[in-house]
Amino acid sequence: MPSKLMTLVLATHNPGKLAELRAMLRDLPVDVVSVTDVVPAFAPPVEDGETFEANAYKKARAVAEATQMVTLADDSGLVVDALGGRPGVRSARFAREGATDAENNAALLEALTEVDEAQRTARFRCVIALVDPYADLDKPIFAEGRCEGVIASGPRGESGFGYDPLFVVTGLDRTYAELDHDEKNKLSHRGKAVAALFPHVEALVKARIDEAQRALSGRAEV
Repeated sequence: MPSKLMTLVLATHNPGKLAELRAMLRDLPVDVVSVTDVVPAFAPPVEDGETFEANAYKKARAVAEATQMVTLADDSGLVVDALGGRPGVRSARFAREGATDAENNAALLEALTEVDEAQRTARFRCVIALVDPYADLDKPIFAEGRCEGVIASGPRGESGFGYDPLFVVTGLDRTYAELDHDEKNKLSHRGKAVAALFPHVEALVKARIDEAQRALSGRAEV
């Protein structure tokens, strides 16, 4: 399949997430741009959904409508069993609105102070929504990825962002922040969600090619 046949907009202002998504999407036949590349003054919608799916779709639809381009948005979070699933959809603002990564990590460790190591099981979840403004905006394509682990008693590692220094991957005994970029992208929740999305993006590109060929054929027959 020829390369770079469609432009895909990423609906995120998070530089760490943007870098990860671009790296994960590099093998797809699309040009990947951020929403600020297309609409520099775009104001992201309030992520007030109660599920990852709702927030991902809300962001993807808003950006697709603003740019009139195929848009991908993800909503990701850390689900901790001992905390009843928190921080969940509030992972980026667990400590407070506008919290830094360090503040959120500190709040998580504080919440787990009395929890034994064996009970600190958790998972990262990522839900991606793909919205095509030239199709039905009410019918997004969803893909999901998960990674199981436990919460460490303190931060480990220098890479990544968010809760990466506290999340120990099951079977590896290393945190996300102790993995190199390629390792993390292969096994992470976001990497698995992107992998699940690949065939949908490839199908969309093929549909665009077919539409263009039919249009050219129609002109030739006139």
